[in-house]
Amino acid sequence: MTGHPFISIEDLAKVYGDTPVFEHLHFAIDKGEFVCLIGHSGCGKTTILNALAGLEEASEGAILMGGREISGPSLDRAVIFQSHALMPWMTVLDNVGFAVKSRWPDWSGAKRRAHALKFIDLVGLAGAADKKPAQLSGGMRQRVGIARALSIEPKMLLMDEPFSALDALTRGTLQDEVLRICHETEQTVFMITHDVDEAILLADKIILMTNGPHAVIAEIVVNTMPRNRSRTDLHRHPHYYRIRNHLIEFLVDRSKQFDRANADFDPRHPRLTTPGLDGPESDVTASSPLRNNHGAA
Repeated sequence: MTGHPFISIEDLAKVYGDTPVFEHLHFAIDKGEFVCLIGHSGCGKTTILNALAGLEEASEGAILMGGREISGPSLDRAVIFQSHALMPWMTVLDNVGFAVKSRWPDWSGAKRRAHALKFIDLVGLAGAADKKPAQLSGGMRQRVGIARALSIEPKMLLMDEPFSALDALTRGTLQDEVLRICHETEQTVFMITHDVDEAILLADKIILMTNGPHAVIAEIVVNTMPRNRSRTDLHRHPHYYRIRNHLIEFLVDRSKQFDRANADFDPRHPRLTTPGLDGPESDVTASSPLRNNHGAA
């Protein structure tokens, strides 16, 4: 990996009272990379996302974006929450157009409308532009939220379990749509999820958090499956079950019994692992030359 990372989290900690929820967090996100964070409730996942969004201040450490410290919210970072958070009195077009106007207030109404419609079409809602949220299904409302976030052309997209409240079929469809859109737009994404298969489908890297309080990053798993992966072929790839079993074993057992006293463990230099590969090359150092497409360095 060459140059500086697009996002750099340096010794981040959050303390409530006298107890750190998480501490000594160090990780980086490259431009165009999709990173998922997995951990049990109480380890501070949403707090980390809110800190990246500038909605909450960490107690210690810093978050750098393009070499500059994040301080407060910015239209360079868009957030998609678990709920769609749409304005119910506005149509789909007005909800997305409101975001576009906040980003480009000097644009004409016609230009804002055309720009908003482009992103409404991108998420497959071209025929629903004049409908209000109450007239839409839950999955359609989440699509509007995604269109609204993407319409401001953020440098980074932050997603807090955006599909957790949806039925399995709708969830799968939206995961596929997000995968397609992010590949087309080369969007940088940080996403919280509890779903192992969702992380394997979407992510380039998967950050594993130990249980809180005093949560730390146990390791960062590199997804060695090809980036042009699809849901239908996912389970056929030889790396799939190795990665999946590694993640499940962590969540079921190692996240709770993680031995931070181990001499090889340093939370300031989280270990990158490649469980999809066999042999001695299955562990790599943080300085190893890894690319987003998992090709040769």
